[in-house]
Amino acid sequence: MRRYLFPLILGIAGCAVLIYLGLWQLDRRDWKEAQLDQITAGIQADPVPLPAEIDPSMKYLPVTVTGTTTGAEIDVLSHTREQGAGYQIVSRFITDDGRAILLDRGFVPQEARRLDRPPVRLQVTGNLHWPQDASSSTPAPNLDENIWFARDVDAMALALDTLPVLVVASFVTGDAQGAEPIPVAIAGIPNNHLSYAVQWFLIAATWAVMTLALIWRIRQRSY
Repeated sequence: MRRYLFPLILGIAGCAVLIYLGLWQLDRRDWKEAQLDQITAGIQADPVPLPAEIDPSMKYLPVTVTGTTTGAEIDVLSHTREQGAGYQIVSRFITDDGRAILLDRGFVPQEARRLDRPPVRLQVTGNLHWPQDASSSTPAPNLDENIWFARDVDAMALALDTLPVLVVASFVTGDAQGAEPIPVAIAGIPNNHLSYAVQWFLIAATWAVMTLALIWRIRQRSY
């Protein structure tokens, strides 16, 4: 029995750790789903007038805002399932109380990117947002062509001389000038904890099989 003791302890300990990691991922999945439910409830809440004081803790807050675009905009490379590649139009927007903010008006197809979008008065319902679109592989914006590859509120605000405040439109009253709103949604927030849990459980099963195989080999050598 002594020959089997060490591999048996190692096998049981390894399986216990791996199963614990799988169960922890299931707990994380439940936590993430609760977070997503809370975010969804916040996104879909009744909109309020754009607050006088705004900070990133208000992310996803539904708001209404009325004002005028200035014609200045940033074109962010994007796509939709229905129309393929195109751009999200982020406009400089002057609210009725005189604040300059960023307004993500929505999607236009590639051929509509260079169409003239002169100043226009709009009433917008949308959500405050500080998106994290960029990754380590995201290129820097092509400022000569005014093509951006991710939304970066601080950088866009600097480029368009606005407050670092972005409203993503979900509904627009007025001349949308061809921009189709893409409302804020939770679709882009990852929730991979179930797949991670399955991986840990499969590794635990593999560890158990390898432990049994080792014990079997030790037993065969004893004959």
